[in-house]
Parts: sequence; C-alpha cells; structure tokens
Amino acid sequence: MDHNVTLISTIAAGFGLALIFGFIAERFKLSALVGYLVAGMLIGPATPGFVADAHIASQLSEIGVMLLMFGVGLHFSVDDLMSVKRIAIPGAIVQMSIATILGMYVANTWGWTFGEGLVFGLALSCASTVVLLRALESRNLMQSINAKITIGWLVVEDLLTVLVLVLLPPLASLLGGTAVDGGTTSIWQTLGLTLLQVIAFIVIMLVVGKRLLPWLLWHVAKTGSRELFTLSVISAAIGIAYGAAALFSVSFALGAFFAGMVMRESEFSHRAAQESLPLRDAFAVLFFVSVGMLFQPSILLTKPLSVLAVVGVIVVGKSIAAMAITLAFRYPLNTALVVAASLAQIGEFSFILAGLGVSLGILPAEGMSLILAGALISIAINPLLFSAIMPFRKWLVGLSSVARELEQRVDPFAELPMSTERKYLEGQVVLVGYGRVGSRIANELKEHNIPFVVAEQNRAIVEGLRKKGIPAVSGNASEPGVLIQAHIANASMLVVATPEPIDVRKMVDTAKALRPEIEIVLRTHNEDESELLRKDKLGTVFYGEEELAIGMSKFVVNQFAPK
Repeated sequence: MDHNVTLISTIAAGFGLALIFGFIAERFKLSALVGYLVAGMLIGPATPGFVADAHIASQLSEIGVMLLMFGVGLHFSVDDLMSVKRIAIPGAIVQMSIATILGMYVANTWGWTFGEGLVFGLALSCASTVVLLRALESRNLMQSINAKITIGWLVVEDLLTVLVLVLLPPLASLLGGTAVDGGTTSIWQTLGLTLLQVIAFIVIMLVVGKRLLPWLLWHVAKTGSRELFTLSVISAAIGIAYGAAALFSVSFALGAFFAGMVMRESEFSHRAAQESLPLRDAFAVLFFVSVGMLFQPSILLTKPLSVLAVVGVIVVGKSIAAMAITLAFRYPLNTALVVAASLAQIGEFSFILAGLGVSLGILPAEGMSLILAGALISIAINPLLFSAIMPFRKWLVGLSSVARELEQRVDPFAELPMSTERKYLEGQVVLVGYGRVGSRIANELKEHNIPFVVAEQNRAIVEGLRKKGIPAVSGNASEPGVLIQAHIANASMLVVATPEPIDVRKMVDTAKALRPEIEIVLRTHNEDESELLRKDKLGTVFYGEEELAIGMSKFVVNQFAPK
C-alpha cells in the first residue's frame, strides 16, 4: 500500500477535528465556525503534533470558496435587495468605508504601508453572511424587517468585496505587492484589460449561461437520476469557476458566484440548492480549517494590544458606524441595535480577501493572523451581543431622553396621508402583508374595484405602493397601532397574507376588539396550525397545500368529465 496519502490524511484530520471542536463550540453556544478554525490551528504548522499538507489544504479551501460563493449566488435575490435598497446600499458603502479607514489608521500606527493598511481595513469591513444567517435563524428573526435589512446590507457588502477581489490583482504592484504580469505593462493597461475580461465573462454568463444552464438542468432532470442532477450542479459550479479563471482571468469566487446567480433563474434552483448543500457544507468546513492553519496563536501573547485594536474596530467601530447610519435613515433604535450586532463580526470574505492579499505580497503574514484572531473573537462574542440587545435597549431608554425619542420615532409612512379618499377608510379590506401571496390578492382586489389598505412591515415596499396610488401603512400589524392607522375599526374585512401564527392571533384580537362583526381571512402553511385556527373559529382559514390539492383535484376531475 502506498503510504503517501497526504490528501486522505489532511481530509481525515480536518473533518475529524472540525467535528469535535465544532460540537464543543455549539455546546458552549458559540458558532461552529470557531471550532473549525481551532481545528485548523491544531493541524497547522504553528502547533506541535501532526501537521497537514498546507498545499493540499489550500486547494481544498479553493473548492470551499467556489461552493460558498456558488451558494451565495444561488440565494441572491435582486428583488429582496431592491426592497431594502434605500438603506442597504448606502449603509453598506458608508459602513465599509468607515471600517476600512479605521483599519488603515490602526495599521498606520504600526508602521504599515498604505497598501497593507488598505487590504487590512477592507478585510475588517466585511461581515460574515454565514454567521449572520445562523444568528437570525436561531432567534427566529429571518422573516422580520430587521433581518431583511441586515441581509440586504450584507449582500451589498459581498458584492463590493467581490469587486475588490477582481480589482486587487491588477492593482497589486501599485499597492506595493507583486505585479500579476511581471510588470511588463502599465497599471492602467492591466486594470483596463482586467475590467474588459470581467465584463466579457459577465455578459457571456448573463446572455448564454442564463439560457444554457436552465436548459441543461431541465434535460438532466428529465432522466430522473438524482446522482446526475447533483453532478450537473456541482460540475457547473466548479467548472464555470475554473473556466472563468482560465479563460478570463476572473477569480474563482466571481465565477462561482455568477454560476449560482444564473442557475437561480432555473425552475430547479431550489432543488439545485438542496442537492448541493451537503457538499457545500463539507468543503466550507475544509475552507475554515485551512484558514485556521494559517493562524499563529503566539500573536495573542506577542501582540495582545494589536489584537485588542482589531477586535475594537470590528466590534465597536463597525457597530457604532452601522447604528449611526441606521438611525440617520430614521429607523427606530431597536432596528439600529440589531443591525449593529449583526455587523460586529467578520468571516469568510475577510479570509478570502486577506489570503489574496498575502499571496500578492500586499498583506504581511502577521496581518492574516490578526484578522483571524479578530474573526475568532468577534464570532465567539456575537451571540452575546444579540442577547444583550433587549437589556441594553431598556437600560438606554431608561437612561437617556434622546434614546426614548429614537425608540418612539415616528415612521413617515406609519399613517395614511390626509388626502386618502374616503372609500379606503370605510368598508375597505385591510390586507396585511404584500409578499408573493399578498401582492396577488391585491391585484385581484384592484381588478374588481374593491378598495383596500395594505399594512406592510417593509417601509420601502410601502413607499413604492404609495407612489402607485395604493393606500398603505408601514409597521408590524401585530401592534394595534398599525391596524388602527389602516382604519380597521371601519373595515369590512381583514385579510392576513403573512404565515406567522403568533402574529396572526394578535391581529385578529385587535380587529375583533375594534370591530366585532369584521370578517377575517387567514393564511397558513402549517396543517396543525390551520386546524387550531379553525377550531378557535378565528376566521376563514386557507392552508396552502390543501388549496393546492383542491385546485389540482378539480382540474383532474374536469378533464375526465363527460364532454
């Protein structure tokens, strides 16, 4: 037997230790990412004992990067981003700029060059989408407007970071690193050529790939083979990423991101996400393990003040900047605190950017270790920051009159305009939620000239509806004030198009207290909840799968009916 099995030993040690320390991290209510990074430290060259092959680990991490970025592209929704664009786009740009400047200032005090400080600051400016999503999911906040704002904010950060990854290689020599072409052409020629290659790749993906990939998935799906479908998804992700790098000199990250984004156009996008998830998770673990191998634990002892400064920029500097920006856009204090806690960490994109900086000779190895230390600490304390939001808000509101004003700040779209026609104020339908279901209901009401008022949490959606002449109020309809502003006391019907069962009961209680004879129409996607709602006689309940079955059954029966 050949005993030169470095690939197998690296994978075995990486997965095994990642499992152990990821489990320990979760038991201590920390992110499993902390455990994966620690596992990498233990098999890295900076610690005694077994040392994994760094070259192989680096290539495995590249596959992890491809699949991570493919997953980001697969879940990237332009519509979701546009719904919070007014705060997410300027917020992300300003917050990243502030964090980058803070990082550059700290690096300057250490005597680093401009280029080193710039890459260092950029690496500290981008938060981890993985860490954020896990934090929101664990607190059941994924459907809240605060979650939509923070996710949209991070999507913009991800896109900006991808742009940095594209532009950094041609700018390497200008920033004090190694020129990608050996310095035979000017920086402007290199930069121009890079941008042309990127544009060519994007155009091909959006024009050709947008048609070719869905067509490919359709024909593979027709075979009925699950293995072939999974293989086609993974082949597309890695193949396009490699082809983008080989043919267009585009980074693996950007190639994989566009592969996912284009595949999202297919009707099989959800299945593609499900089928590729196990492999994405596995290689993502190896990515974090390989990053941990680069960490020098000794830096915690030799440079404690530097580590503290890095953590200060990430946890304090970024949080204050994000909070100030959110408040400047006239969002309440609670939203500002959630956004601040969400961005007080760094993760996968910071590692990708720092790794590229080191490979180009721009960022010193010490910078990578400081970034890793900041990531480990910020990810570890992030759950504590989320837990501290409510007590901190109560303390702040009780202490400061300014905080009380910010907490009770009036949303400009929380009330119907004085010019609203009377037909929308008496006998109207109050429609709660303007998502996929709510918007379709609204279109039907509009076609039949039935007056209605929309109550929606997303302020940007409310603003858009008002521009179209549709009466709408902003806020969570489980709060009585929102339904009062929608004139529920004079309405003939309340239609709840959101699927949250807890909020539904609060809305019904408010509506019946103000207008006992009002008709209630409810939506749910849970069979048990639909039975409970019907048992409590809260209103007419529509259960998604049940209605689908009824509609399909009617169609089938009609097809077999005598002609």
